[in-house]
Amino acid sequence: MANIVVVYHSGYGHTQRLAQVVAQGAAAQLLAIDADGNLPAGGWEQLAAADAIVLGAPTYMGGPSWQFKRFADASSKAWFAQAWRDKLFAGFTNSAGVQGDKQVTLDYLYHLAMQHGGLWVGLGMLPSNTKAAQRNDANWMGAYSGAMAQSPSDASVAEMLPGDLETARQFGARVAQAAARWTR
Repeated sequence: MANIVVVYHSGYGHTQRLAQVVAQGAAAQLLAIDADGNLPAGGWEQLAAADAIVLGAPTYMGGPSWQFKRFADASSKAWFAQAWRDKLFAGFTNSAGVQGDKQVTLDYLYHLAMQHGGLWVGLGMLPSNTKAAQRNDANWMGAYSGAMAQSPSDASVAEMLPGDLETARQFGARVAQAAARWTR
């Protein structure tokens, strides 16, 4: 079985919940970036040993949180050594707005992975885009490059949309399938 790590920052708990569901779908380990933008002890080693790294960040002000950016900047040591070259990468994000410039955050995560010489795994799901589609359907936002979720600013983690959580679960399963094929 592939070794998959979901590394994420969450400011209000919604991105953490997505990380948990992605990790469940992928049978992955969780690695939280703390409020100061740091990994816990052993975190860098955990990422070095991973076959696949799933990146998760909330979208704030049109991009990932500063805590995630601090982690990304600190990954320059792994970049210089090409320690993550040829690993699989994927990404997910959450914002309060339905659009909320989430694609900008996914693009940031993608470009970080490309800088590291990684290979990107997209969502691989058709969008729920018929007249009958509802916000509780999987991939109701029509994402392709990674998983997107929307949590109104006054909604608790318990109120996250079932469709967003199902999208995250299926996305995790896709990453696991890709990692199993890649590591054979």
